[in-house]
Amino acid sequence: MDDIEDMLVGNDGAPPGFRLPVMSVGLNPKLRQKKKKNEDTPNLKHLTQDIPSNPSPQVPGTQTIYMKTFGCSHNQSDSEYMAGQLSAFGYALSDNPDDADLWLINTCTVKSPSQSAMDTLIVKCKTAKKPLVVAGCVPQGSRDIKELEGVSIVGVQQIDRVVEVVEETLKGHEVRLLTRKTLPALDLPKVRKNKFIEILPINVGCLGACTYCKTKHARGHLGSYTIDGLVERVKAVAAHGVKEIWLSSEDTGAYGRDIGTNLPTLLNAIVAVLPPDRSTMLRIGMTNPPFILEHLKEIAAVLSHPCVYSFLHVPVQSGSDPVLTAMHREYTVSEFKKVVDTLLELVPGMHIATDIICGFPGETDENFAETVNLVKEYKFPQVHISQFYPRPGTPAARMKKVPSAIVKKRSRELTSVFESFTPYQGMEGQIERIWITEIATDGVHLVGHTKGYIQVLVIAPEAMLGTSTDVKITSVGRWSVFGEVIDTPKSDMEKETGSRERKSIDEKMFACSGVPTYPNESLPCSDMDESCACSREPEPCACAGQSCGESNLVDKTTAKTEDGNRKNLIGWLLRKRKVLNGTERLETKSGLESEDKQDTSKGNTVRSSAIDRALLVAMLISFLTILGLLVLIGFRIQFP
Repeated sequence: MDDIEDMLVGNDGAPPGFRLPVMSVGLNPKLRQKKKKNEDTPNLKHLTQDIPSNPSPQVPGTQTIYMKTFGCSHNQSDSEYMAGQLSAFGYALSDNPDDADLWLINTCTVKSPSQSAMDTLIVKCKTAKKPLVVAGCVPQGSRDIKELEGVSIVGVQQIDRVVEVVEETLKGHEVRLLTRKTLPALDLPKVRKNKFIEILPINVGCLGACTYCKTKHARGHLGSYTIDGLVERVKAVAAHGVKEIWLSSEDTGAYGRDIGTNLPTLLNAIVAVLPPDRSTMLRIGMTNPPFILEHLKEIAAVLSHPCVYSFLHVPVQSGSDPVLTAMHREYTVSEFKKVVDTLLELVPGMHIATDIICGFPGETDENFAETVNLVKEYKFPQVHISQFYPRPGTPAARMKKVPSAIVKKRSRELTSVFESFTPYQGMEGQIERIWITEIATDGVHLVGHTKGYIQVLVIAPEAMLGTSTDVKITSVGRWSVFGEVIDTPKSDMEKETGSRERKSIDEKMFACSGVPTYPNESLPCSDMDESCACSREPEPCACAGQSCGESNLVDKTTAKTEDGNRKNLIGWLLRKRKVLNGTERLETKSGLESEDKQDTSKGNTVRSSAIDRALLVAMLISFLTILGLLVLIGFRIQFP
């Protein structure tokens, strides 16, 4: 079917009567799946027309949608916007594809594994005979591929029309919306994956021409949002309780060059409206070296601001100039070093993450050795190591490839070098301010970040989610550090069990060559371990050239922030009991896997904690009280 071009009235890019006036919908998609599939959600009644309690299946807005997201934080933001519009219109969101009336897949085109996963999901959907809508970079950049035949498509700049596409697809029509010259509005309804984190796209597309990059085929040339629009969005989400704002794009450093401004101007405008009490922190997204070289001092000044994380993701891709030239990266190794050296010198506690592509066409052993030496020189705390994947239609796909065995060998070698570093050694005993936004994969610790965006795991009440606090670093691991909240007293049992459980959790949660922190786009694992689930956020999908991991907007995530009854003292006690009994929960991309590990050193018995004993005493007292009441009642009945 041919594209349906924008048949719109007015200049705002919205069809008549479609644009909803609500900026954000504070929903947890998991809560909606508990409702009956055809039942309206009470807190959405002010957004939609009243729907009968038992509507016809044909009534728009009464069906259930399963969403799956692959790729970068920009893709995640797009999915949150699409979920918000669908929820606002009345659709339910489910993490169970079998219960859904329609599947919506948001795709990534950076690497072959991501597109292969998409292909597999499309086949499953067609086999299940479910209506399907495909969004994201794959259909936008490769609309004519065989897998998309007979499938409805919504383009990366058409996410504000997802409701139209879903409605028509449910009616049995094939719809393709791909052509658009204006950016989607920033004030669309939104369902955030994490209610404390706002992923804010500041521009789409880029100015680069990397020979391996497929994303530009989809996202196109640079298109920047206005400073006024972005600042208003920041003020609005901060007022609604957001605690972290991530600036996201294919290349943050290129912001504004198409509209006569630049990144430092935007950053200073945003910083000026952040709450002065540091309740909301800003994280600057991935930037390629060429576009921040002329603004290094201004960028350093912003990164030093109390409300901005002292962290930046700057991909280098190779430590060899000939390889960078073949990649068409438009900078040299010395220029990359200038960026790193300047920021490390001017910004206290600065942390820099980077990316490496192993086995780019033409890479020699000498070229690779230069890359290894660069990583050894800077000992980056976070490195995403990626094997080269040729993408159809890119210049690199036509270059002579390095044998795959050599590519894998180099990836393993570089991973071993990276894992030999101990970036957080010496932090023990330090007092750090952290901002807490998530629950860790083990279900026990809360996850916070320091000003330098170092991940800190603490045991604390879930009521502390969305707050900041001072912690004392008690031990360090390879991928994160452990701390204790200074104002929260710890029991003797907690102190006793500290280091053993922490070492085990650190090894289990982060046993891969990446990190579980979210650098705008995250830096999870080496390609050596495709099943690694360290990353708790999506990866960058642009000229960074990384593998785009996958995340599900309504799936279980590596860090859960659920509302409701969990935020209470009982939930905290249960989590503390769980860690004291040695129970660990591990989550992988394929789902949630649980392992119960108990201390078998003394006849497979588990030591009872003080909390367990207290609960047993309370239960005994309650039993005796009830027994006494029953005796008293029986006595009064017998002798009135």
